[in-house]
Amino acid sequence: MFWGNRDRVAGIAWIDEPPTGARARVTARYSRSLGLPDAFPDVLGLALRVETDDGHADIELASTGSGVPWRFALVPRWIPSRGVFTTLIPYRGGAGAILLRARPLRPSLPAGVPAISRILTDETWRLSLAFATPGGSWHPFALLSLDSRRGDPDVRFDAGRNVLPGARMYRWVSAVRQPSYDAVQRRNR
Repeated sequence: MFWGNRDRVAGIAWIDEPPTGARARVTARYSRSLGLPDAFPDVLGLALRVETDDGHADIELASTGSGVPWRFALVPRWIPSRGVFTTLIPYRGGAGAILLRARPLRPSLPAGVPAISRILTDETWRLSLAFATPGGSWHPFALLSLDSRRGDPDVRFDAGRNVLPGARMYRWVSAVRQPSYDAVQRRNR
């Protein structure tokens, strides 16, 4: 992941103060959230583990719309490169609520690619990362490059506990999200 020039401050240290060299290692996992057969669209998930100066942080994104109000709605899709992924629920930054978005860039993935293992093909998948207030414009801050030939399929992500440096979860988010997330994690062990 490479940080670029930012036109605004997010109020989250991880975005506003890039690491030395403006680069970070990322582990990612793509999923079809509902587990529907490949012939049907599904809510797509993209989990990212980013290395930070203090260890790591997790970001969990889902296929949504980009504009208001669609950035708060889950949108089923067949192909991950034909839409955006957002955090759906905001982080609490120094200046208030902040959402993150990953928008796929070219190359576009072909239609009809059925297996998750082939979703990213043999090419690098590039995404633009941006932040916004819940009703505001998106502000790009980094470029993410994912290589389908690397990764750890057994890594478990937990954005509620492994929060980005300089961000916090709202209490209501933790109260609603964490108990169900913990139950799913116990079931999948």
